[in-house]
Amino acid sequence: MRELLNRMHEWMTNYMKSFYTDDEEVQRGILIKETHTGYVTANCVELTKSLRLQKHAVELAEIIGLFHDAGRFRQYSLYKTFNDADSEDHAELSLQVIDELEFFKELSAEDFAIVKFAIQNHNKKTVAPTDSARKFLFAKILRDADKLDIYRVLEPFLAQENVDKMPNFIKAGGNLVANISPDFVENFVTGKQADYRKIRTNGDRKIVRLMWLYDINFAWTMRKIVERGYIDKIVSNLPMDERIAEGVRRLKAHVENKLKEF
Repeated sequence: MRELLNRMHEWMTNYMKSFYTDDEEVQRGILIKETHTGYVTANCVELTKSLRLQKHAVELAEIIGLFHDAGRFRQYSLYKTFNDADSEDHAELSLQVIDELEFFKELSAEDFAIVKFAIQNHNKKTVAPTDSARKFLFAKILRDADKLDIYRVLEPFLAQENVDKMPNFIKAGGNLVANISPDFVENFVTGKQADYRKIRTNGDRKIVRLMWLYDINFAWTMRKIVERGYIDKIVSNLPMDERIAEGVRRLKAHVENKLKEF
């Protein structure tokens, strides 16, 4: 499969570069997604290796990471936004790109179905039900790899004074104030996933990122998140009160339990 992967990498590199433009703002968005693609692909490989899966599984995870956001480039060229709510579901756009590529026919039917299932479910609130343990495994791998890098992408914009520097294509709704909406506070305290489509403030946006921690599947990923200080940096930029502090305590207990897993 290595030869096929080399061709896939070459194609993807050329595909991403085909969206380069002299428009500075658009180019900035394309480069962010190009870099994100590289990191997520590497995360998929490293995570899969940490699970001590066979070489074939590692290579399949590499394919999934490489193409998971292929639709982002088409999305931005058509709609000038990365906000799915204002355009199209970027996972579905990625599947459209994949279906147009002849070299995916070189995969077995089972592997191709795994690739499509993982990509289709990487940006959803939860993974769709499936009877296939392999589909579910690779979906979880991609979701972890993707979240791990999104924390890196968003880190420079955590401080309130840097919010105005956040590109529009990164924002997922919400205004620039630091306050947290009451329903997001309640979700945080009770450990329920918040709906990013209902984000109204920058504080809401930070809560959503913290709530992702309840959806981290592997101790390897959680360890990376902790080691890189992402949790503490988000928490330190929250408007703190008793309810938020209660949510933080619950969250940190969950993180500690996840780190104990193998």
